[in-house]
Amino acid sequence: MKTASSKEYLDFVLDQLPSSGEVAFKPMMGEYIIYFRGKIVGGIYDDRFLVKQTEAARRLMPDAPLETPYEGAKEMILVDRIDERDFLETLLSETVDELPEPKRRR
Repeated sequence: MKTASSKEYLDFVLDQLPSSGEVAFKPMMGEYIIYFRGKIVGGIYDDRFLVKQTEAARRLMPDAPLETPYEGAKEMILVDRIDERDFLETLLSETVDELPEPKRRR
């Protein structure tokens, strides 16, 4: 049985991400969705930082495993270089550029 992600792990990941104010998170059923420049780039699931599959993410982490954040979800890329701030900034910047604009709510 999987457990919810800890606030401590979220805080650790957030401390590694760009501090420009472009990063936000939203709690979601015991896990955390990570936003960058207003787009969902990934999340914290079971104390794992996963990002959406994009060409940039695959190029920057060619050997990173694909993991499922939760049952029935699309596979995402496991970020294992979590303590490398410069790498994470590049990863988020290049990943977000390949993601579609968020759909507007009605």
